[in-house]
Amino acid sequence: MHIHILGICGTFMGGVAQLAVASGHKVTGCDANVYPPMSDQLKAAGIMLTEGFDAAQTGLKPDVFVIGNAISRGNPLLEAILDMGLPYVSGPQWLSENVLQGRWVLGVAGTHGKTTTAAMLAFLLEKAGLNPGFLIGGVPVDFGVSARLGKTPLFVIEADEYDTAFCDKRSKFVHYRPRTVILNNLEFDHADIFQDLAAIETQFHHLARILPATGRIIANAREESLKRVLARGCWTPVDWFNGWKDDWRAEGNDADGSLIIYGENGEEVGRTQWELTGAHNRANACAALLAARHVGVSITDGLKFLSEFRNVKRRMEVFGEAGGVTVYDDFAHHPTAIATTLDGLRRKVGPVARIIAVLEPRSNTMKMGTMKDQLPHSLRLADQVFCYCANLGWDVQAVLAPLGAHQSCHDDLAALVAAVAAEARPGDHVVVMSNGGFGGVHQKLLNALATG
Repeated sequence: MHIHILGICGTFMGGVAQLAVASGHKVTGCDANVYPPMSDQLKAAGIMLTEGFDAAQTGLKPDVFVIGNAISRGNPLLEAILDMGLPYVSGPQWLSENVLQGRWVLGVAGTHGKTTTAAMLAFLLEKAGLNPGFLIGGVPVDFGVSARLGKTPLFVIEADEYDTAFCDKRSKFVHYRPRTVILNNLEFDHADIFQDLAAIETQFHHLARILPATGRIIANAREESLKRVLARGCWTPVDWFNGWKDDWRAEGNDADGSLIIYGENGEEVGRTQWELTGAHNRANACAALLAARHVGVSITDGLKFLSEFRNVKRRMEVFGEAGGVTVYDDFAHHPTAIATTLDGLRRKVGPVARIIAVLEPRSNTMKMGTMKDQLPHSLRLADQVFCYCANLGWDVQAVLAPLGAHQSCHDDLAALVAAVAAEARPGDHVVVMSNGGFGGVHQKLLNALATG
């Protein structure tokens, strides 16, 4: 089968492309911006890429066009496909019908932590010798790629609640039909497509409705939203985690890198040392361990494996050091994720070391200003905050005013880099937080720090 993918350089669609090639299909694709790292992965897989969405691409005459959810009505190639009556399908539907059919799918859903938890789960199964396939919204350091077909029926997928495509407004995850699913957490997000939290809860219940009775749900006991979802109807056994003494839970200490798992009877099941920090990552680990247990990996073995886990690129990844200042790259863009990122780093570096947060509010939700009022609180653990405020429709300076002299807003990237470099001093930790490339600010900061 020849498929032509619209929006191929997105993390999900790029993963679909790699899985399609590995399954023996011919793959071509296009995107508005063909750039690394995804473009490099795709070219390495032998995939021909076209810059832009010229309607002339219909002349490639694929068997089907696979449409990414970033493609909207008005796109010239999409309009030509519709006018000509050519066959098309969404990325999640194509994946479901051509890759996931007949496989034991382990889905990781939730507002936060999907990528890290999915990477943990795939790593646990890999270390157990189960050779899973996976499709993850980031690049796990231990695998070096975001997608792999695998050699067994097991397949780990990051189960995103974002809508499927222009033609299908259900959440992506309803297409995956998982047998094992992690419900990590559930907050309001994606204000561009969801009216409120209740609307997202409905989508999560659509997912719960299709899980088999022989499956397993791993659900966060501290999330009232998830309890409401499952109270609507649940036909699958549930392992609750991250609760109190009657639920599975993870504890530990960032100072010594300890990770301790307690079972439903409140007794310790096992412990290890690992590289990750923060209570959120310990909860992620507990969820991944319970999901792996559903396919036969013991908690004891899983803990041993996690001691070797190296996380995902752009998740508190040390980008470099210059002038005695450490620069981190982190994907955090939702206020809750920002707060947990800073909390984990604060616990790691201690109360004295200075943390400088460099934030780009880039997600659709943040651009709309839906959660802007939560930002001052989420940034409270940073000693200084620098915000890039170009192309935003709300007053960032006014929103961050509660931080007083500890905040600075810039609509020019060069000016922001210069301001951060002037503020930073040896021993500081600079955390760059964005769900995009942020104009290469990480390297620009390192260069400025090295010459300053």
